[in-house]
Amino acid sequence: MSTRLDGWTVPCGAHRGEPRVRLLCFPYAGGSASAFRAWGEVMPPDIEVHAVQPPGREFRLREEPFRRLEPLVDALTDALEPLEDVPVAFFGHSLGALVAYEHARALRRAGRPAPVRLFVSAYRAPHLPQTEPAMSEQPDEVFRNSLRTLDGTPEELLANEELMTLVLPTLRADFELSDTYVHQPEAPLDCPISVFGGLADHVTPRERLEPWREHTSAQCTVRMVPGGHFFVNDSRDLVLRAVFQDLMAA
Repeated sequence: MSTRLDGWTVPCGAHRGEPRVRLLCFPYAGGSASAFRAWGEVMPPDIEVHAVQPPGREFRLREEPFRRLEPLVDALTDALEPLEDVPVAFFGHSLGALVAYEHARALRRAGRPAPVRLFVSAYRAPHLPQTEPAMSEQPDEVFRNSLRTLDGTPEELLANEELMTLVLPTLRADFELSDTYVHQPEAPLDCPISVFGGLADHVTPRERLEPWREHTSAQCTVRMVPGGHFFVNDSRDLVLRAVFQDLMAA
């Protein structure tokens, strides 16, 4: 497999034989490949799971994180090509949903195979304006409180000055990707889209998810599951069952 993959993905679970489809998972702001580590363990052997590892975290901690979406997507589109020897599907949570969507559009522009299905989770339809304040511009203390409200960053990390000093630059860079994003109209994707939302997610309620239907000429399914913005952790089994069901349909 091409060395272009080096550092960009982490295999999740033991890969067993030739896969029917590869599921590429894109992490949320501040997240890393480890968020999807257990997914490969519970998927059947013909679904091979890989987690995308952007620079600026875990073993890529010393690398400069991206601050604009377009160069990140360009890098991904080049790096992940070796995984396209079998059909691929994308799953992205929060910021990862936006990255997965733009990666799918970049593949189409490059004349490469579309994903068999796009799974987007806890992120508004991309053409909708951002209504919440730009987190990347907030002072440190306000930024920490905003992270606390999202309930995705462990309290022990938020309270640890040394660790926060280490991770704040990457966290801010990730939120800057979303804060500076401007949607460019294109034809809808041809692949089906599965949308997930949290019933208690005040950041991305259902009315901000339903318009994802405008971004595919195929089927779009919206599911609401128990939990807040990080329902992907609290309701992981429900989400994974739905992902498996939709992949088998694809």
